[in-house]
Amino acid sequence: MSDFVSSGWSLFVAGLTIVGLLLCLVLLIIASRRQVMAEDNTTGHVWDGDLRELNNPLPRWWMGLFVITVVFAGLYLALYPGLGSATGTLKWSSVDQLQKEQDKAREALAKVYAQFNDQPVEALAANPQAMGIGERLFVNNCAGCHGSDGRGSKGFPNLADGDWLGGDGGLDYIAKTIAEGRQGMMPPMAAAVGTPEDVKNVANYVLSLSGSAHNNIAAQLGKAKFGACAACHGADGKGLQAMGAPNLTDKVWLHGWGEDAIIAMVNGGKTNVMPPHASRLTAEQIRVLAAYVWSLSHKGPKTASADLVTTRQ
Repeated sequence: MSDFVSSGWSLFVAGLTIVGLLLCLVLLIIASRRQVMAEDNTTGHVWDGDLRELNNPLPRWWMGLFVITVVFAGLYLALYPGLGSATGTLKWSSVDQLQKEQDKAREALAKVYAQFNDQPVEALAANPQAMGIGERLFVNNCAGCHGSDGRGSKGFPNLADGDWLGGDGGLDYIAKTIAEGRQGMMPPMAAAVGTPEDVKNVANYVLSLSGSAHNNIAAQLGKAKFGACAACHGADGKGLQAMGAPNLTDKVWLHGWGEDAIIAMVNGGKTNVMPPHASRLTAEQIRVLAAYVWSLSHKGPKTASADLVTTRQ
């Protein structure tokens, strides 16, 4: 790939462009030196007995436009980048132009967001303008994973239930998560648990913690082996928020529910990543977006069914 970014390609493109313009001029010169090919001003070719092609010169207006086009191209290439890596005398670039437009947009947006800077999250959540902006930010940046209503799907947390891992779900925590992203990881634990039969027993014990359907005998056998999991999820299985370890007693599962899903998690572990958005959004935008996300779980009581597969951030 290094061959495609060497200076040789720049020279090749510049040379090809200049040769193209010169060939246009040569074509004009050749066309202007018309020679009479026959006494009747035809090319000498005859079709269908009497159809002849005239040898008329190019119209002056067409020649003039062609000359203007070539001159314009030469001036443009002198002023703007076009000859390989040459920047042009005006030093203009699309990157600089984009940066100026973005800076101008940020200045305009700063005036809009300034009114929200000192408002607490409750006030922002009650502000229709702030929530309208937050909703548009959410749809453009978050809905692809968490859904347009914020309720997520398998593998993507539900932001509307108020159940958060790694933090208290307050404005500062949500804003930090949006800006810096978050990575949740459960390591493979099969070796620590024991045999495949032990893993199956632990899976049934985990199901029993939430009162889900399970094999009672297997669950009793798996209780002792659950000690390998208790370091993160706690002896009672209610998890440790500071470590980001989920509560296993709430019947709501982010990555799938049932014996097979739990066995797969114990055997293979899981890594879930939310990408950071600090490079895409300003601090003011992140704060308004965080307030909108906070509002999703503060709009009155929520109902949850046992088959809901997502709950946590």
